[in-house]
Amino acid sequence: MRGSAPAPKATAGHRRARRTAGAVASAALLLPLLGAAPSGTVEEASSAQLQRAFAGAAAEYHVPQSVLLAVSYLQSRWDAHAGAPSVSGGYGPMHLTDARTAIAEAPHHSEGKEDARGDSSRAALAPETKVPQNSELPARLKTLTKAAELTGLPADRLRTDTAANVAGGAALLAAAQKDLGEPLSDDAADWYGAVARFSGADDTATAATYANDVYEVLRGGEERTTDSGQRLALAAQPGLSPDTAQLRRAGLRTTSAAGTECPKDVSCEWVPAPYAEFGEGDYGNHDLGDRPASQTIKYIVIHDTEGTWDGVLKLVQDPTYVSWNYTLRSTDGHIAQHVKAKDVAWHAGNWYINAKSIGLEHEGFLASPDAWYTEEMYRASARLVKYLSEKYAVPLDRQHILGHDNVPGPTTSTIPGMHTDPGPYWDWQHYFTLLGHPFQRTVKKGGGLVTVLPDFTDNRPVYTGCVTRGEPCAAHGSSEVRLYSQPDETSPLIKDIGLRPNGDNSTIDVNDVGSRVSTGQQYAVADRDGDWTAIWYLGQKAWFENPEKEPTAVSASGLVVTPKAGLKEIPVYGRAYPEKAAYPTGVPVQTVSSLPYKLLAGQEYAVGEKVPGEYFYAPTFDTAPHKIVIGKDMYYEIQFGHRVAFVRAADVEVGSSHL
Repeated sequence: MRGSAPAPKATAGHRRARRTAGAVASAALLLPLLGAAPSGTVEEASSAQLQRAFAGAAAEYHVPQSVLLAVSYLQSRWDAHAGAPSVSGGYGPMHLTDARTAIAEAPHHSEGKEDARGDSSRAALAPETKVPQNSELPARLKTLTKAAELTGLPADRLRTDTAANVAGGAALLAAAQKDLGEPLSDDAADWYGAVARFSGADDTATAATYANDVYEVLRGGEERTTDSGQRLALAAQPGLSPDTAQLRRAGLRTTSAAGTECPKDVSCEWVPAPYAEFGEGDYGNHDLGDRPASQTIKYIVIHDTEGTWDGVLKLVQDPTYVSWNYTLRSTDGHIAQHVKAKDVAWHAGNWYINAKSIGLEHEGFLASPDAWYTEEMYRASARLVKYLSEKYAVPLDRQHILGHDNVPGPTTSTIPGMHTDPGPYWDWQHYFTLLGHPFQRTVKKGGGLVTVLPDFTDNRPVYTGCVTRGEPCAAHGSSEVRLYSQPDETSPLIKDIGLRPNGDNSTIDVNDVGSRVSTGQQYAVADRDGDWTAIWYLGQKAWFENPEKEPTAVSASGLVVTPKAGLKEIPVYGRAYPEKAAYPTGVPVQTVSSLPYKLLAGQEYAVGEKVPGEYFYAPTFDTAPHKIVIGKDMYYEIQFGHRVAFVRAADVEVGSSHL
């Protein structure tokens, strides 16, 4: 999936305002429902079409407009995505699902080149297993078909016409209310059971969590401009108290969260990854441990599944495959836990990170920009991460909440095979806003650091390789910003000698992280030139467009590292391993091998945490020989490129940026 397309000559990094014609196509349905548009300018009338569509559908199907708006917000944040389906085949503002049109299954985690364990004391583990195909589709994946039956509207229209899509959602809610024997009341408090049913969940816990989230939106209200320029508002109803007893009459199965490590405000079940021996000394698919008593959990790693829910859950239960701690479902945010926090899952491709992290897989596809994530999955994930952060004292910042694409290759040879999910279409700013830690400017001007912060919707760099190598991907909002060797979009992209030892330039392929930065990451400023800002990146000065009126990064302050006086360059590492003298008898010494990069005198890099060298020795099924080796050498984690890296504390000075 890693292509070799050259950087475009003029428009690769431009941000384009995202304005689609999706809402305009709904005019045919709006007029019979609502009559003539209200007075005002044409632009005002156009930007209010979707709000009127909600009003019309609510009136026709006798559903409170506030309930319809809140359900839609939990599904899509009212975005239409220009008619493109989500990862689970959901369409439009109401996320009406037709899984027959969802993305085909793919090998888990792209091409499977990465050694998921990343432990050089053991044979590489890079299974090529494909995600098993789903069998019979559950009801939650075929709500569009039912909506078509209820409304009499063609399925194609429900997919592409936003007003029709809203009408389909209203019809589903009304049908659920009738099935429960409840009146089509004007009071939003009377619709709790129908909202729970709308989630498509087949168990009480998931349905209740979904309904509770909808009513949280109703109580708090929302206001937003959508991806098609539609302005919508939902007034807050702070005193709203729904009739939760309705859920008992919904006929859903009861599940138990027993054994799971999840917050109470998410739906969670235990689907264990197997710990079983097979073959000659082989076992899968994780290591038993006693974290955090013996090892500090420092990282939470965000992944996408590259497969849909049912197939991926089959994989994690295969002892010959790899593992992760949690999987999150797109349609309703339901969570399955597979590996306890005390144990080490094989998910990140770097043993140092694996041994100190928890991995979350989100139902999704990196190279499918239009295969969007639901709001409910973002919210469930944020709640889980907040819970884990509080329980294990993991700071909520981009030095500790990593994408899989931010995990460094542990050695030089592993760099090209490291995975690149969740990729440029994961909305980091929205995610951290849900975590309660939105990224923002921390100093008025100047400051030696910048926090990468493009507007996700309007930031639309061109990528290639989503479907056909070298061909442009669908235009889409992105959380990432491209880097150039000069303050000019016609100049070459920054080189990554780890990915391309022969010195070739980076590309704009969707999987090529060699010359781009991601929302929330912090870098030391190296220079400024008009609307352009340069940062220190992979040992080079890297430029990105950063106009004052439409910034792609904001000023920040913080600590940086630079080589100690007298050192022209220092090595950079992909893992923080102990020195040789720290290893006890019986534990093979692990090489402290540097990566091919150098941190040069005069350069500065944002600092994460100071940590001791540490290695978890666990190559056997029997846990008796397992040991944790902690050395005296100390390291700093730094934001070195797109991925984090480590430098020895003895090699650097720490202080404020000098720019």
